[in-house]
Amino acid sequence: MYKTTLKIDGMMCGMCEAHINDVIRKTIKGAQNIKSSHTKGESTFVSEEKADEESLKKAIADTGYELKDLQIEEYEKKRFSLFG
Repeated sequence: MYKTTLKIDGMMCGMCEAHINDVIRKTIKGAQNIKSSHTKGESTFVSEEKADEESLKKAIADTGYELKDLQIEEYEKKRFSLFG
């Protein structure tokens, strides 16, 4: 699993966050835990495969926003255990 953090320019409100979340959902197959913040200018999501930067950049630009930076790191799902 991979956690992707996007720095996005142009988000001004909650509706902008919803637009970006939709773009991520449509562009990245199996994207999960999608969260966007217009105040931070940031979106994050988790996926099985590494995100394709060029696909995201184009999809985000087509929506009227600009992808400034993309960082991908390995992500380990936190597991809940009753036994410690």
